[in-house]
Amino acid sequence: MRLSRAATMPFPLAAVLRAVLICLSLTLSPALWAQDVELRSQDGSVTLEGNLIAYDGAYYRLETVYGPLTIAAEGVRCAGPGCPDLGGFVAEARIAGEATVTEGLLPQLLHGFAQARGMSLQPPEQVPGGMRYALARADGGIAAIFHVMPGTSDTGLLALLNGETDMAISLREASEAERRADLAASPDDPALIRRVRVIGLDALVPVVSRQNPLSALSLTQLADVFSGQIVNWRDLGGPDAPISLHLLRADFGLAQFFEDRMFAGQSDFVSSPAIIRHDSASALATAVVRDAYAIGITTQSARGGARSLPLAGSCGFSQSADANSIRAEDYPLTAPVLLYLAPRRLPQLVRDFLDWTETAAAERIVARAGFVNQTLTRTPVSLQGRRLANAVAAAGGEVSLTDLQRLVARLDGSERLSATFRFADGSVDLDAQSRAAVARLAAAIEQGVFDGQRLTFVGFSDGEGPAAVNLRLSLRRAESVLEAVRLAAEAADPDRVAFAVDAFGEAMPMACDDSDWGRAVNRRVEVWVDRAAP
Repeated sequence: MRLSRAATMPFPLAAVLRAVLICLSLTLSPALWAQDVELRSQDGSVTLEGNLIAYDGAYYRLETVYGPLTIAAEGVRCAGPGCPDLGGFVAEARIAGEATVTEGLLPQLLHGFAQARGMSLQPPEQVPGGMRYALARADGGIAAIFHVMPGTSDTGLLALLNGETDMAISLREASEAERRADLAASPDDPALIRRVRVIGLDALVPVVSRQNPLSALSLTQLADVFSGQIVNWRDLGGPDAPISLHLLRADFGLAQFFEDRMFAGQSDFVSSPAIIRHDSASALATAVVRDAYAIGITTQSARGGARSLPLAGSCGFSQSADANSIRAEDYPLTAPVLLYLAPRRLPQLVRDFLDWTETAAAERIVARAGFVNQTLTRTPVSLQGRRLANAVAAAGGEVSLTDLQRLVARLDGSERLSATFRFADGSVDLDAQSRAAVARLAAAIEQGVFDGQRLTFVGFSDGEGPAAVNLRLSLRRAESVLEAVRLAAEAADPDRVAFAVDAFGEAMPMACDDSDWGRAVNRRVEVWVDRAAP
């Protein structure tokens, strides 16, 4: 490394590194300086030598005698045999995982991003293991190449852990074993659960032929059907005919997600040996459509011509997989589309694509592709009559009339925001979809969407345990979510939005408390919006 002295040093690298480099250069042998890349500041005040590890279109990554360094390309000139061709640089990224997303939604997002950047998405090219998508500039030059490898959540996450892909698309959260493996491989990097984005939402739904007369199915019935406890439609109020079962392959994230949610904690669960497994969601939907006595589990986005059934609880609650219930995770089998990132810096254009997936234009594409986007929507109290009716009907002995009256009075004049936050049992830790909702709500606050309004974070609990304890826990959760949003909205003007917290414990359940997933739906923090007091 060489450092030349100059009277003025406008280049930021000089200001950062000058003192460090002067001290270190006194202790290193000149024999170590001979490297294959030389970066020189524009004013010539600093020269840095090393082996080029990577160039991402915006930053150089060098291995130097001082360790790896990252240098902004806009402030330096590169010389030496290892320098990249800046004009012809092509950003590359590898994406592996769920075929329903990599073959459906992802190409549409790439096309939309290309158009937004004045580029075009070239016709895909089939390559070993998947497809190759190229983004071309207006002059015909290739700006980026995305190598897409359709598979399952298992194969995507395995490739990510093995360093074989830059991104993994999954319809299930990483398992504890996968998180431990990632920590062992990258102990100094952010944890896997912190390197994840939600690019869309979907939901698992039971589907039947349109000739099937069944109108709804309880969660218990659904579990009994797919475990082989119920084998005839007669037991569900239908005709005397055997039930034909359809599910995706066992290594697909959707099948794993379904079985994990349905049979969590049941170590003795065995799925029915009569289940017919499919290699794709479209093949499953086609098989169900053709058989009036079939039932399958697939995503709402891939149900095709099949009819999805609402999920009914034994206590009388019923929930359909519509856009609002999926956004708010009120529907029990909501499945966020998760994009896990490798613990390394991606090329600038690839990072730009990831940022673009959070724009309004990308949200429209997500919706057109049959998924549910994460656009923040509002539901006025006038359209929440069913929720209020459920609150009254499900009120237990520890929920008083006074509690319900306070709830109704507080709701009056408010709108419920679709961003809803959910937790594990007895925990204040948010799930992946909720963490994404924190970032989305914070961005909206920073953009002034809620200026002059009040956001009240309202905590609710399940009905397990004493009501007084549940009330305190739901308040703690509301306070923790508000704090997370405030920290994320660091650029917001605190005087333009009012914040408050409230809690009602178990006073307004969204599902039955007789199952793990019903209780999980009820443990939540909602956001109510109204006009701030002058």
